[in-house]
Amino acid sequence: MGFGSYDESEQQDVDADFDDEDAVQSSVNDHKGSIEFENGASSDELLERLKAIKDGDE
Repeated sequence: MGFGSYDESEQQDVDADFDDEDAVQSSVNDHKGSIEFENGASSDELLERLKAIKDGDE
């Protein structure tokens, strides 16, 4: 067999007839709420900590 040749007997029949109910329903995992996070540090404290990390003064 040359490049690109194939044997039709090796081909498989695949059922590609999908119904809507077979599909993944992405809306099932929708988040309908809110989240709040408080880290307890001010922006200035966080910036100072970041500068210290970048300067290697951990």
